[in-house]
Amino acid sequence: QVQLVESGGGLVQAGGSLRLSCAASGIVFSINAMGWYRQAPGKQRELVATITTSSSITNYADSVKGRFAISRDSAKNTVYLQMNSLKPEDTAVYYCKVTRRFSGDYWGQGTQVTVSS
Repeated sequence: QVQLVESGGGLVQAGGSLRLSCAASGIVFSINAMGWYRQAPGKQRELVATITTSSSITNYADSVKGRFAISRDSAKNTVYLQMNSLKPEDTAVYYCKVTRRFSGDYWGQGTQVTVSS
């Protein structure tokens, strides 16, 4: 099993920045991708950004390109999401997800991000 602990959410004004962190523990070998998703009230959960562990290839939702940056620290089994130029529409619960080869997906409990206008 993989346990995920997220941190870094909070309340910020529009235009501000936050950095989310997600630390993985447990059986962390064979994790081949890490990422962030978000779910706003009344909406489906959507991809924000992902990063592969082998080559650090990143993928972003169009709505966050140029404003958010995903990165990881392999030694700490931690993935980060730097969020800049935040907008009210970025308000959501942000979830960390890791994909482990032959084992599937593991999700964090979520961290609330609220952007005030």
